[in-house]
Amino acid sequence: MSVFVAVDQIDKIFPLAGGGSYIALKGIDLEIKKGEFVSLIGHSGCGKSTLLNMVAGLDLPTEGVVTLEGQRIAQPGPDRMVVFQNYSLLPWRTVRENIALAVNSVMKGLPAGDRRAIIEQHIDMVGLRPHADKQPGMLSGGQKQRVAIARALAIRPKLLLLDEPFGALDALTRGNLQEQLMKICDENNVTAIMVTHDVDEAVLLSDRIVMLTNGPESKIGQILEVDIPRPRQRMAVVEHPSYYSLRSEMIYFLNQQKRIKKLRARKTTAIARHGLEKVNIELGFVPLSACAPIAVAKEKGLFAKHGLDEVTLVRETSWRGIVDGIAGGYLDAAQMPSGMPLWMTLGGHEDRPVATVTSLTMTRNGNAITLAKRFFDQGVHTLSDFKEFLLRTREQRHTLGVVHPSSMHNLLLRYWLAAGGIDPDRDVSLKIIPPAQMVVDLQAATIDGYCVGEPWNIRASMEGFGVTVATDLEIWNGHPGKVLGVREDWANQYPNTHIALVKALLEGCRYCADTNHAEEIRHILSKREYVSTDIDYIHLGDPSVTFCDLDHPLREYAHHLFYGDGVNRPSRTEQLWMMTQLARWGHTPFPRNWVEILERLCRVGVFSTAARELGIMDIKYTRGPIQLFDGIAFDTEDPIAYLNNLAIKRDFSVAEVVHTSHPTAA
Repeated sequence: MSVFVAVDQIDKIFPLAGGGSYIALKGIDLEIKKGEFVSLIGHSGCGKSTLLNMVAGLDLPTEGVVTLEGQRIAQPGPDRMVVFQNYSLLPWRTVRENIALAVNSVMKGLPAGDRRAIIEQHIDMVGLRPHADKQPGMLSGGQKQRVAIARALAIRPKLLLLDEPFGALDALTRGNLQEQLMKICDENNVTAIMVTHDVDEAVLLSDRIVMLTNGPESKIGQILEVDIPRPRQRMAVVEHPSYYSLRSEMIYFLNQQKRIKKLRARKTTAIARHGLEKVNIELGFVPLSACAPIAVAKEKGLFAKHGLDEVTLVRETSWRGIVDGIAGGYLDAAQMPSGMPLWMTLGGHEDRPVATVTSLTMTRNGNAITLAKRFFDQGVHTLSDFKEFLLRTREQRHTLGVVHPSSMHNLLLRYWLAAGGIDPDRDVSLKIIPPAQMVVDLQAATIDGYCVGEPWNIRASMEGFGVTVATDLEIWNGHPGKVLGVREDWANQYPNTHIALVKALLEGCRYCADTNHAEEIRHILSKREYVSTDIDYIHLGDPSVTFCDLDHPLREYAHHLFYGDGVNRPSRTEQLWMMTQLARWGHTPFPRNWVEILERLCRVGVFSTAARELGIMDIKYTRGPIQLFDGIAFDTEDPIAYLNNLAIKRDFSVAEVVHTSHPTAA
């Protein structure tokens, strides 16, 4: 199907009093096919109506061009009709006369009888036959909006433009009008663009949803394809498998834009002090027990001790928020799953490499695989039991949650499943879910299990709806859990600040490892600003006391390693293993220049400097070889041969990865 409407590299700049200017839209590219219904969504001030007005010809772009069927739009025309939120009806004319005014003006060449037939047809189309001779003052808000829609459609426009047409209506009237609009558009193959703030309306009506970022310089942040078949009925749409994921995607985007706006407002230029290039830091984290070193560094004054006077902790609900914050430059640094710096560097985020480095491993271990208790009750106590269960119930869909493609949870769960002969992409379905949401979804039986960090495994066990069937102590004891991640350009721009940040967090790790502080840290983590959960769900201490084996799965609890021999120094060997696993499952290509990538990714020198300046000289910095539960040796000399020898994997690509730094937005 050919392009019907084309928006090509649009910029819109408004002059301000005093000689300045405001860039409303920047670099907007959009193509719309004939018969397509497209919604524009975003926060107030993001330029939705401005974009709609340029398509209508009511305003002109500062740069770029808008075309309809290949013809440049330079002014309003009857081939495009706009339905505004405020109806725009002439109050002294009746319903019939308001519609007739448009028809008689545009269709002068038609015989009077034909024009009358079109008017009457559209009165019936919107269900206003009993009100045809009433003036707008005698109509309800929904009836007035129906007149506006009938008037727009009666002149047979090529393009229908809707600017929040149902925003001022009550829920029942809005629902009825949405149903009528869908029916009209489907029956007449109408091409439509609609501005809306209503996520449910967007899913119900649209073929595609275009989400705009905050202004100034609004861009298209994301475009969602709505794969729900037409014709659509409201209840059928709500029950469609894609409905909640589409809705969640929009809500996440809108909430993230709101957070970015706040961060932008708070963000100031770098403040240099104490010999550091920057003392004002935005540090992101996700509420898990593993955020303990960050919480301790804040609560015990360790950031300030090392000259970082203005560290603001940014609590993100998901790892996706961390990715967006680092990639967009709104966060200076962040707690990350150990594979995330590599995943971002290799282009895992929107196929755009964002060179990211790590100089500190903050935790090891702390993850587990939990299944719904119904599996345990049906005899699923081991990996082989789980495989047999899947074979018996192969007609059913089984869904397991992981927190992010780059996380060790995803890589460990996939490795565990594949080692048991279970293909993680074909025999089960893996779903990305924020950590705290997993407990809710498991309890609601919308997922069958998950791999996540604490306290979410022990909470499921304690509340009686989940059972831990394997922990990382069994799968890979000592694996890297969470690391400190910063963009490479940030690390290069603020080298002394980077070292100070590592020093503060390394001290935090050492504090967390002291068992004398366990109760204090549990109370800190339970606070609202950190994990915000009942203290009974937070356990720190010696894992050997209640080591989880597959015969006693309810005895599991957190077993983080925060500090000690080989715990905190970033490991290129471990990153290489993660590199093979990301390629194994098709998340990223395996880089042909992997040695260079690893040397730049692991900032061993920053860690060594921080440790030396803290006087930490009495621990070993390296670990032994990687040992996983299946006994397969990891070949660090020939990682591609290792990959090729794995029985269950996807087709993977090997490619040169362009590893460039980007100008920092921080």
